[in-house]
Amino acid sequence: MPPPERLPAPGVSTTGEREELLARGELTVVGQIREASNAVLLCTVTHAGVSADCVYKPVKGERPLWDFPDGNLARREVAAYLVSEATGWGLVPETVLRDGPYGEGMVQRWIESAAPEGDGDDAPEGGLLALVEGEEAGEGWKAVALAEVGEGRTALLVHADDPRLRRMAVLDAVINNGDRKGGHLLPAPDGRLYGIDHGVTFHTEDKLRTLLWGWAGEPLTDEAREVLASLAAGLADGAPLATRLAELVTAVELMAVRDRVAQLLRTGTHPEPSGQWPSIPWPPV
Repeated sequence: MPPPERLPAPGVSTTGEREELLARGELTVVGQIREASNAVLLCTVTHAGVSADCVYKPVKGERPLWDFPDGNLARREVAAYLVSEATGWGLVPETVLRDGPYGEGMVQRWIESAAPEGDGDDAPEGGLLALVEGEEAGEGWKAVALAEVGEGRTALLVHADDPRLRRMAVLDAVINNGDRKGGHLLPAPDGRLYGIDHGVTFHTEDKLRTLLWGWAGEPLTDEAREVLASLAAGLADGAPLATRLAELVTAVELMAVRDRVAQLLRTGTHPEPSGQWPSIPWPPV
């Protein structure tokens, strides 16, 4: 029997085909990502002669959080993917909810990052985050905050003034992402940018914590406003997106998503830190 064919590049297979592979394929655990706070298993998934790498997060491996219901993080990851797809930006890798070797969990296509993120003047060309001397971000960068770097020294944390990151910032505002770390931003070899780890999302209270505050208070792009208007229609009662999200988050959480989209459209600007919670995740990477 010939070995399964590896999944072609994202531009070859359709999103639907990749979803089907993740949802119906046979999962084989090959390792564990130990740095994660919850159980994250690296797997291969095989179906109809095609194989791909993926991440499997079983509900049984979720660490209880005081502000999120137990056993609910996997569903929020899937909900974040659905909203990402509804924007048309494709910022979250294909993600499904299914049974696996350790019970129900979320399964997400593995993204091989194109290059590690750097900092300071040694940041790689095309890098997304950096620490720079002084108080000015410099051309092509947006300032986030001053960071302590040891021995009483500080540096300015900046992120690239990159349209991909700006779209991610809008998505995070919609899903109320409480943990947008630098390590959750994955630039792919094909030039696309993906975001991962969306378990702490969709809370009814303002939980937005992110490294992407560089556009705070600035006007949304025309593209973002068009996307948000379309998203508002998709979140209406009875719309397919709203129906699917209702299976993953609570009714009040779904209403909160609608309210956040309406607020973004009403103000026409990127949100600013609320001041009620730490605005930057810790650790930031």
